[in-house]
Amino acid sequence: MGLLFGFGGAHADLPPAVAQALKQAGIPDSHVAVVVHDLDTARPLLEHGVERSLNPASVMKLVTSLVALDSFGPAHTFKTRVLLDGTLKDGIVDGRLILQGGGDPALTMERFWLLLREIRARGVYEIRGDVVLDGSYYQLDPVDPGAFDDAPLRPYNAQPAALLVNFNTVALRLGGDATAINASLDPPLVAPMLDNRLTANLGPCNGVRERIALANDTLTLSGGYPIACGDQSIALNLLPPEATAAAWFRRLWSELGGRLAGDVVYGSASESAKPLFEFASPPVAQLVRDTNKFSNNVMAKMLFLNLGAARFGAPATWDKGEHALREWLAARDLECGKLVLENGSGLSRVERISAFALARLLRWATRQPLWHEFAASLPAVGLEGTQRNRLNASAARGQAWLKSGSLKGVRNLAGYARTPNGGRRVIVFLINHSNAEAGGRAQDALVEWATETLDGYTPGF
Repeated sequence: MGLLFGFGGAHADLPPAVAQALKQAGIPDSHVAVVVHDLDTARPLLEHGVERSLNPASVMKLVTSLVALDSFGPAHTFKTRVLLDGTLKDGIVDGRLILQGGGDPALTMERFWLLLREIRARGVYEIRGDVVLDGSYYQLDPVDPGAFDDAPLRPYNAQPAALLVNFNTVALRLGGDATAINASLDPPLVAPMLDNRLTANLGPCNGVRERIALANDTLTLSGGYPIACGDQSIALNLLPPEATAAAWFRRLWSELGGRLAGDVVYGSASESAKPLFEFASPPVAQLVRDTNKFSNNVMAKMLFLNLGAARFGAPATWDKGEHALREWLAARDLECGKLVLENGSGLSRVERISAFALARLLRWATRQPLWHEFAASLPAVGLEGTQRNRLNASAARGQAWLKSGSLKGVRNLAGYARTPNGGRRVIVFLINHSNAEAGGRAQDALVEWATETLDGYTPGF
């Protein structure tokens, strides 16, 4: 018979391997929340600290992605509209061509190329006016990309935009030999300027990000570059979203043989503009998979914003996103009084949720038609995404599907596990403590326990 353990006690009410790993990591009982719930018997097998309000980090993406999947449906797509404000004759646009963003979270460089290719396929080869980038579907205040952790160039700090191209990243391409290290930006940029001071060395390839700095409109590369690194392409969150989109447009439009007499500007579609076509995003089911398997922050933020616009009308705002998500929870009797929302991605110091609320949400999902799509969005332990290097040599490999989340002082995981007899379990393990980074072994021990242990666990044995 499964046992329910109260929260707030000592490590002794946890499986011995988990308790021992927490003790060795110096993580006290009061900073941990754990749930293991048998889905087939509808009984909690283990509960510990479940009502504590803790920072979920990227585990918050489970909430946002599930609400998006249920609200929009797995086949829904977000549209980028292409409009003409002028005439099209003999392949020449005499006027403005407008790209109107609709919140597509996956308008990668490759898919943006397909969008522009579709414009060319419709006979357009020259634009004599301006190209207008219309991001008015979102209404967001500018944000310092380095405000969260003083790492503004990291792709995870990219800010959302209604017309977001390539997750707002450009590529820094590095390579060379013992005589010289070459560096270039793709697409090429007028600003910031690239100041390459890298010198070749024979050391091991330990990464070069710490040698990249942006100041005064100059991207400086300094120090040694190990030849062992070979050719690399490093994604950088270098520009505001509208500038990144403009740079990619110029590069790809030129590569496609298109001509532009005007400029790329930012604005809104005029009433006289007429639609040329719509370019659809991947379906929500795929967007949710990409968001969760690779813990993509900007995609999660855009799903959060799109929920708000769908529920309360455009333009999308953070407040609308939060209200839409809370209304969804309330309508399904899944409210969590300790829930704190900011952007829905978990890249936040203020977001909070309890292990109890997370487990209840995960259990609710298993009773819905969308469950298979949702479960498939979580990376399989030891096999893929952010979990590909977890428990590779363990019997738990491929037997659990988990979303992890880490910040300074935070290390979490939540998802589903398969038992030895083919049953299913919900797992939630939240750690908020200064030693959280050392809690990985305890979480691995819980995953192994949940995938290997049949019902009937007794603490201390």
